[in-house]
Amino acid sequence: MKRLLSRLSPFLAVLIFIAAAWLLAHELRNYRWHDVRESLSAMPPQKIAFSIVLMILNYVVLVGYDLLALKAIARKLPLLRVAFASFTGFAASYNFGATLGGVPVRYRSYSVLGLSSVEVLQISIMLGGTFWIGVFAIGGLAFILDPFTLPPDLHLPITSVSGLGWLLVASAVVYMGLTFLWKKPFTIAGHEIRLPGPGIAVGQLGIAIADIMIACGCLYVLLPPDVGMSYPQFLGVFLLAQIAVVLTHVPGGVGVFELVILTLTESTAKDDVVAALLVFRVIYYLLPLFVAILLLGAQEYRAHRHHFDPVARQAWQIASSLLPTLLAFAAFIAGVVLLLSGNTPGIGERITTLKHYIPLSFLEASHFLGSVAGVALLLTARGLQLKLDSAWWGAAFLLVAGIITSLLKGLDYEAAILLSLVLIALVACRDQFYRKGSLVHERFSPGWLALLALALVSATWLGFFSYRHVDYQNDLWWEFTFHGDASRFLRASVGVAVVVLVFAIWKLLSRAPGPRTEPPTAAELETVAAIVSQSPRVSSTLALLGDKRFLFSDDNTAFIMYAVERRSWVAMGDPVGPVEQWSELVWKFRELCDRYHGWPVFYQVAPESLSIYLDQGLTLLKLGEDGRVPVRDYSIAGNHFKSLRSTRNKLQKSGYTFEIVPRDQTAELMPRLREISDGWLAEKNSAEKGFSLAFFEEEYLRHFDIAVIRDAEKIVAFANVLANEPKEEASIDLMRYDSSIPGLMDFLFIELLLWAKEQGYEWFNFGMAPLSGIEDRKLAPMWNKVAGLVYRHGDHFYSFEGLRAYKSKFKPVWTSRYLASPGGWALPQVLADVTRLIGRHRPSSDSADDEP
Repeated sequence: MKRLLSRLSPFLAVLIFIAAAWLLAHELRNYRWHDVRESLSAMPPQKIAFSIVLMILNYVVLVGYDLLALKAIARKLPLLRVAFASFTGFAASYNFGATLGGVPVRYRSYSVLGLSSVEVLQISIMLGGTFWIGVFAIGGLAFILDPFTLPPDLHLPITSVSGLGWLLVASAVVYMGLTFLWKKPFTIAGHEIRLPGPGIAVGQLGIAIADIMIACGCLYVLLPPDVGMSYPQFLGVFLLAQIAVVLTHVPGGVGVFELVILTLTESTAKDDVVAALLVFRVIYYLLPLFVAILLLGAQEYRAHRHHFDPVARQAWQIASSLLPTLLAFAAFIAGVVLLLSGNTPGIGERITTLKHYIPLSFLEASHFLGSVAGVALLLTARGLQLKLDSAWWGAAFLLVAGIITSLLKGLDYEAAILLSLVLIALVACRDQFYRKGSLVHERFSPGWLALLALALVSATWLGFFSYRHVDYQNDLWWEFTFHGDASRFLRASVGVAVVVLVFAIWKLLSRAPGPRTEPPTAAELETVAAIVSQSPRVSSTLALLGDKRFLFSDDNTAFIMYAVERRSWVAMGDPVGPVEQWSELVWKFRELCDRYHGWPVFYQVAPESLSIYLDQGLTLLKLGEDGRVPVRDYSIAGNHFKSLRSTRNKLQKSGYTFEIVPRDQTAELMPRLREISDGWLAEKNSAEKGFSLAFFEEEYLRHFDIAVIRDAEKIVAFANVLANEPKEEASIDLMRYDSSIPGLMDFLFIELLLWAKEQGYEWFNFGMAPLSGIEDRKLAPMWNKVAGLVYRHGDHFYSFEGLRAYKSKFKPVWTSRYLASPGGWALPQVLADVTRLIGRHRPSSDSADDEP
């Protein structure tokens, strides 16, 4: 239910916006777009300048939110980096909401600076709490000291806000008192919540009050003189509008904020108030967003010029993480501007000028194509956020088209300048967009779909508001004149609707192509075999199975073996090859995954390499423990091995013998080995596995010596021996035996351990015990608790505890093995994908039919 509500909430915001738009139309029923345009032209420049100064001051104050949050979680970061994260975070949040804008932008900024996702979440929660403390305190005082009367048309149970003021002030006082007196954490829904100390609480109060008062002043100075409200009274109205924006979750509060202000102000000239609100939205919302993009572009340019400067490198990392998202937002706004420009009347003087230079057909076509380019930019913006190369080309083309059509349809140079700035930023940041793929195959989140709906509804609403006094008749569709703005609006609206409909149908009918799946070439397989032969880790021989792809280091001395399952690109273990190549190779693998919008996953990695994956920002999950027996001084003497000695002696007396068959002599054994393998699978009612487990494949087995147990001359058990040149460790991969003979598996392992000792190996690897050694104490993560439960009580499905107990008979040394993955909400799908890779059915005898 909670997940369903989270998916539906963006669409609920769209419905709220539609209701607000309808109420706005009613509130402005006596006004035309022409009236608003005249009010904009008549606004004094000094008012606009004063508002810009207050906006700059406000964004400086907003840095205090982040500084207090960092202090609360005991993290100290460079002031300029915090200021930049704060500025870009608030600019994105104010325009596109916290979910789509603020939280993702802050995460990218702070993760580069070393903060975890949990710490970024704590910061976001702290920011919200600080804002509400300020609302309670300053809002309550404003409602008490200078209350205003609520319009009777609202039919609310109260007529004055003074009572609400006392409630808000009381809430703020209680909070401040608790921070001084209450030191214990609160427990809500199983989560501990600890209040900040008194010093931080006082800072919260001061910062939030300053923020709200300055932001309110930024709008107040733009309002007409006859607004009929003092600043304290308007402060209360402003706060109610802000509260409505937060509660409705409409991105940027578009429509909702304007509705509350228009409804509660007493100005007789609503067109002047609308003009003030439009200028305020440009100054306080759009201007900071474009400044943030310019600053990021400058950082990237500086980093490219001073690539080896550590400060510049960190700046480049921040810019690289933020630019795609902010450029996507900029392209989205550019698309909205094209739609709004196409849905409002052109300026008469400019149209008259155009009549002397271009034919009517050019103007009509430019108007229609400009609106089509606008809606296409809205759709393409999602691809820019995902760093798609195709989206970059599409956006660049659409921006150029938008610039040309803006000038040809009405000399709209303001829109052309804005689109040119976005185009310049996009071209300057070309390197950021490298992913392969098609926008049609990418997922649009509920938030993005809601944002698209808001933009389209806003543009359509503005069009009908602009031409509300036009007599709509069928002839209007076919009216082509230089001043036929209403006709052009109708035709453009149909074009926009067709583009959206075609895109939606195309997306529904298209299937996303996967990455290229060509098998490795013969030369690549030779390189893999050469690297594997020198690897101290016998698990590297899984590269020879033939079910994986390879990514090589630049000098072809190391590789990562991997397979793709849905979005998960699963690497088997750590890289194979010289350790000094691993870090760069892991980065290369991540970039490959990123290019296809995949998740980098590393399965069964060792503790020694965890720092490499942590540097990638991946989350670690313990899978179990690897058991290795030191064999240099191994002996089965002593009381602990009494049972194993007895089994060995019994089978030897019964005529069973152990033998290592060299790889060049194994071909003639394959029919009997297949017979044993098929019988073992049938008895276990199991199918072949893959990826991290070997399967019976003659071509694969011919790479290895084969350990066999014979009863007289008949083979009754076998295992392929994994043993590389460095003699670091030996192991087995595929073991099959006649299960009707008791003790065969023990006998085979004993003989292999003694053989490894005789050959001079350091270790014999028994493989992993899944879910073993995972702590599931009270404060352990949820995965640990689930894994512990399955480990202890999952015998019905698989004897995890029994497997470890069996291997423990040989006294191994246990070493943890981990899964490195994106974690979070992706983890369940990652685990499912890995399970599918390992458990994928492989026929056990089909290939036998192909034998001559």
